Amino acid sequence: MDERDGLAERFEAQRGQLRAVAYRMLGSLSEADDVVQEAWLRLDRVDADDVDNLAGWLRTVVTRLCLDALRSRRSRREDLTDQRAFDEVRHAGAGGDPADEALLADSVGRALLVVLDTLQPAERVAFVLHDLYAVPFEQIAPIVERTPVAAKKLASRARRKVRGVPAVPPAVVASHRRVVSAFLAAARAGDLDGILAVLAPDVVRRADPAALPPGAAAEVRGARAVADGTVALAGRSRFAELALVDGAVGVVVAPRGRLLFALTFTVEGSRIAGYDVIADPARLRQLDLAVLD
Repeated sequence: MDERDGLAERFEAQRGQLRAVAYRMLGSLSEADDVVQEAWLRLDRVDADDVDNLAGWLRTVVTRLCLDALRSRRSRREDLTDQRAFDEVRHAGAGGDPADEALLADSVGRALLVVLDTLQPAERVAFVLHDLYAVPFEQIAPIVERTPVAAKKLASRARRKVRGVPAVPPAVVASHRRVVSAFLAAARAGDLDGILAVLAPDVVRRADPAALPPGAAAEVRGARAVADGTVALAGRSRFAELALVDGAVGVVVAPRGRLLFALTFTVEGSRIAGYDVIADPARLRQLDLAVLD
């Protein structure tokens, strides 16, 4: 019993790190916890004396379990959007788990989780292990069943997708980022004046029906009308984060890392001349999403 208690203590010392790795692999806290628990069950069935590097052994087991889960998810072709998630964001002010959301935003970032979900399973594993945890490719290779050189290529390909390629010069990206960031900050605060300050007088907001409350207009014109609508839906902005959307500065709304909406902006000078809220799953799948550095 003492030996098993000692093993349990050693495992618990690794649990937080294992959970963090699994979370970045899967983008789901509940799935990450399931994977970590399965890793404990597997450890309990082996002779721990034969494990030279417990931390490395557990990370490998967790990663392989995550890879299996990602492949299974891919084979089921799960949508990145589902009705439960839409319900969460529509009732954001009354529900949700603040602790989960804080972990999501602070430890990874919603935009990164959204982009990671677009990667192939082996790409995601290679990128997370190498770029986020500095695991050598020699150790990644057997997990993804590739050579070290091939594993390096997987991570490189994933890195290019994660970073994306802006469609405009860096100075324009920086300028648009300031404007959209100010809009998002004001939206989060429910600051009507702050929103109006970055909207052009004749701004137009267009939205897919799935992004709107029942009966709301798909198109709204004029700064005051757009600002009023933004304030009314301020609760969802806590799920929002800047991202590169089709090469331009945009916003993704992703509770628990699941993409619900993407916002694309037309910026003229220091004002937003218009923006679209994309919520249709088919349109979302066609977007080129990347992390905005």
